[in-house]
Amino acid sequence: MLDDLNAFFSGDYALFRDRIVGPEDDRPGLPARALLTDDGLGTVLERFGATHPGADRRGLVSLWSRYYFLWLTVPSVVANLVLHRELPVALDDLDVILGDDGLPSAFRVPDEGRVWSEPPEPFERFSGLLAENVEPLIDGLYHQVKVSRRVLWSNAGNYFEWLVSAMVDYGAPEAVVAPALTIVEAPERPDGTPNPMHHPVQYVERSEGPSPLRQRRQCCIQYRVPGFGLCGNCPLIDRPPKGVTVG
Repeated sequence: MLDDLNAFFSGDYALFRDRIVGPEDDRPGLPARALLTDDGLGTVLERFGATHPGADRRGLVSLWSRYYFLWLTVPSVVANLVLHRELPVALDDLDVILGDDGLPSAFRVPDEGRVWSEPPEPFERFSGLLAENVEPLIDGLYHQVKVSRRVLWSNAGNYFEWLVSAMVDYGAPEAVVAPALTIVEAPERPDGTPNPMHHPVQYVERSEGPSPLRQRRQCCIQYRVPGFGLCGNCPLIDRPPKGVTVG
């Protein structure tokens, strides 16, 4: 099944190949649940922080989470929408394979998950990714480092929305992308609580520069890491903090 998933990623999207691997991959991995512990997160930040000395821990965690959400979200959502397969991506199911720089390189799953004969409603359909991975991870990172939940949810939502928009642009049928569009368009979850994935970006008409600009609603604070400025989609791009550059 993972071969079928990887077949979707070619050209500019080839970097998403082999981001989810099976149990036969014997590289050392960190149980994803360990990221909620001081020892587990400490291992990650020590390795990642060594390449960014002097970084604010909140900025470091936010930047690290961006890679985590990107590499996990894209293949798991494609599998969900196109293959109708729910991969086992809950925190308790995954191992995170780290690169030498401490960034996630791949995610090891214990099996190929399940295929739906009749997919459930959207929030249940993506519960393994959002409710059982993204949400507890964000809560854990907040409690350990005090990085804003809004920042972290924005990181996750940014890539989710980007992928869905890219699929629409490539001509994916409306019925295929509709469940994911519900995730980014619904202001509330089915239980009535606010949906933290609601409209993570906006498209802003501008008189100068690219227009419309795809702009995050929440800054990812990567500028707190030495060597990084504001990204090109930052909501602060027209009013950067003092001494902070764009790009």
